[in-house]
Amino acid sequence: MSARRGRGFRRIMVPLLIFLIVFACVMGIEYFIEIYRVDPAKIYVDGNTHYTNQQIIDIVMNGPLGDNSVVLSLKYKNKKITDVPFVDAITVEVVSSDSIRIRVFEKALAGYVKYLDRYIYFDKDGTVVESSDVLTAGIPQVTGIVFSGIQVGKPLSSDDTDIFARTLDLTKLLGKYELSADRIHFHENGEVTVYFGNARVDLGTDEEGIEDKVMLLGTFLERVGNLSGVLDMEEYSEEGIYVFTPDDTN
Repeated sequence: MSARRGRGFRRIMVPLLIFLIVFACVMGIEYFIEIYRVDPAKIYVDGNTHYTNQQIIDIVMNGPLGDNSVVLSLKYKNKKITDVPFVDAITVEVVSSDSIRIRVFEKALAGYVKYLDRYIYFDKDGTVVESSDVLTAGIPQVTGIVFSGIQVGKPLSSDDTDIFARTLDLTKLLGKYELSADRIHFHENGEVTVYFGNARVDLGTDEEGIEDKVMLLGTFLERVGNLSGVLDMEEYSEEGIYVFTPDDTN
């Protein structure tokens, strides 16, 4: 009788024990998922201009438990994301159990050329960074470059290799004074014309007081507004006097 009672007790207790263990595991997993879930309002994204914040978040928080801070910490510990177009690297820092900070280090693009209905972006060395059908705001089109053949990761073949560094220097200088050009044209004689909407600005060559000219450029462009014409800044003026000639509309 005692033995039968013992076997009956075990038949009840073993399934109950298994149930309790499974239940505890499930509750533990749910607790782990919930307590370390990243709050969307506490995701901070820095450094991105080409992509939206949400696009960067989707890249980082993909895969199973992609919104779990512990999983993200393990996934990106001592590891950067380096296979995203236009981006050198993306790093992920877990700030707290429900917060992360994503830092985007974008490639320094000097400009782009148009080729077969695509935008070919290049860096200061003339190396093709990306070929895209998407136009990136803030990156100027560059004309006047003669090249043949395009391959991502390879330099644009041009007789004037200095032109790429000059493009990046000018782009950075414009950015310093919060100016964004639509197009930069290099003439055969080395002079530069920069296009802002309907206005064309003849800057002369890079050596002729270029920063002083650019420093004044914002004020002149405000005065010009949407007028179509040429602002002649070829010759450096210590007095800051330059002439704008409207286009002949007749």
